[in-house]
Amino acid sequence: MKKRNCMLTTFDNPYDPFTQFSRWFLFDTEKGYDTCAYLGRIARTSDEFTDEETERANESAIDEIIKYDFRNIYRKVYAKA
Repeated sequence: MKKRNCMLTTFDNPYDPFTQFSRWFLFDTEKGYDTCAYLGRIARTSDEFTDEETERANESAIDEIIKYDFRNIYRKVYAKA
């Protein structure tokens, strides 16, 4: 069974990053979170990774961000099946 995709979001972002990415991204950047850039700095990825390896690296980075999130603003969300 394939693992579901996950993404990083904030507690106050009302948009679904899977289906409403443009709105989600605009809200995120207007609030100054810059979640995509933050995740990009933390995730250990490579152009040589397979899609599955990249997904695992991103999820690991999401978990790390949430673990050290002293402001308690980040959430991991999953794509609806």
